Amino acid sequence: MRLYRVLMGSLGIAFFLFGMALIVAFFLYQRPNSTPLVTTGPIGHYFVAFAGCALIGWAGGLVGAARDPWASRSVGTMTIFALVLMAVIRLVAWIIGDYYEFAGEALRAEVTAFLTMALVLIWTKPTVTESRSGGPPIPGGGE
Repeated sequence: MRLYRVLMGSLGIAFFLFGMALIVAFFLYQRPNSTPLVTTGPIGHYFVAFAGCALIGWAGGLVGAARDPWASRSVGTMTIFALVLMAVIRLVAWIIGDYYEFAGEALRAEVTAFLTMALVLIWTKPTVTESRSGGPPIPGGGE
């Protein structure tokens, strides 16, 4: 359970920082004569900022799940689903080949990283029994 909590908290912090970076990239792009940090136009930067806001919201859920994993199983489940979906999208982009100039072999590395994180979350996620009882079983009966 400790690994699950550490992973959820670490992902929460990383998603928060990456979300903030995307929002900062949006505002830096708005300066006159600025060089964009993300190679896209105005509409792309709008979506970059929107993705940053979504990542910050997701980060809050991940940190909450790290604090009380037994009450937040759905956050872990949806995070696993999102990580697998992100891996599938990157795999499709790699197979199509149009994104190779931009991303190169990074797409394959990201697929591996996302699927590895998803597997670790699956293996360490609290069981339904643990969630219903409010925590892990106490050896020896507690009391």
